[in-house]
Amino acid sequence: MFKFTGTIKVIQDTQRISDKFQKREFVVTDTTSMYPQDILFQATQDKCTLLDQFQANDNVEVSFNLRGREWTSPQGEVKYFNTIEAWRIEKQGQSQGSGIPSSGPSAMDMGAAPLPGTAAGSDDDDDLPF
Repeated sequence: MFKFTGTIKVIQDTQRISDKFQKREFVVTDTTSMYPQDILFQATQDKCTLLDQFQANDNVEVSFNLRGREWTSPQGEVKYFNTIEAWRIEKQGQSQGSGIPSSGPSAMDMGAAPLPGTAAGSDDDDDLPF
């Protein structure tokens, strides 16, 4: 799980791809660096409605998963695609928002979160050698 903060630039309408799949794309701009980046996210299925409460120029924090897949063309050429799939969107500065409760790494921190009971500095006395 990753998080990204920025300003909403564009929110597209929901696209119904098939009877069982729908998606909604939106762009968030990161303006914290010298070279602003426009990042395309997608929300799928029931997460499409999360965007109903937002509009362009809202400052948000997006929680997302990075997805990848392989595709072989009819000519046999193999290509790879990435998708940035949003599952939670919060207005900047809110403690409660849409989607699943916040936890895990933040601000694009790709480090592993400690497992329960294995937090660094734990005072547990155990006899395990590791």
